[in-house]
Amino acid sequence: MSNIASAFAGGKAFIPFFTCGDPDLGTTAACVRAAVENGADLIELGIPFSDPTAEGPVIQGANMRALAGGVTTDKIFDLVRDLRRDVAVPMVFMTYANVVFSYGAERFASACRDTGVDGLILPDLPFEEKDEFAPACRKYGVDLISLVAPTSADRIARIAREAEGFLYVVSSLGVTGTRSEITTDLGAMIHVVRENTCIPCAIGFGISTPEQAGKMAALSDGAIVGSAIIKLLERYGKDAPEHVGRYVRRMKDALA
Repeated sequence: MSNIASAFAGGKAFIPFFTCGDPDLGTTAACVRAAVENGADLIELGIPFSDPTAEGPVIQGANMRALAGGVTTDKIFDLVRDLRRDVAVPMVFMTYANVVFSYGAERFASACRDTGVDGLILPDLPFEEKDEFAPACRKYGVDLISLVAPTSADRIARIAREAEGFLYVVSSLGVTGTRSEITTDLGAMIHVVRENTCIPCAIGFGISTPEQAGKMAALSDGAIVGSAIIKLLERYGKDAPEHVGRYVRRMKDALA
């Protein structure tokens, strides 16, 4: 069984996202630990990329700051290795296909296994092209996590049937970022998912408040939050871990 399943075993999962190296890797590590101490069930770590097409301005800014600070994929693997000394919850990478391709899919998946990364999300990888990376991920026990979006329509059933780890349900059209309300008919999407897989599904894109997180988790198995956390890092910098911890606690409590 995938290690990722353990994140959903105790109820609704709260999944925070961090861009590695924003503002620096030490702060990323402290934020991850603060999040886990305050109830985060799974950690999503972003490997920065110069052209993050799925991201809105908040996470784009985090990517640029991290890259300007000299973050590399190898340094991020070192970060995970350090976190694994005391962080037991599942961790997954979110990055772009070119990052993995340029590193070498086999080398990347092997490093994920060796450092303790449980899954990989590539938002720019079309489902039909996942076989470019799936064999290497399978070989090293790394779940290649698929996304379904409001535009997936008749493909949702097929994507769900082949899902690994958990299914990332994109709440709304467009890029990442906080939204005042989410109007997509997520219930219908998740009904199709449930008919085709027993793999957990978590909703991301646009969630920022405890109320939104509670609503999304009521429909699914968990809530993913990125931009709202990156805003805390942008505002507080190296002092962010304390604020991140408090925010995660409020969000996790809303899922109970």
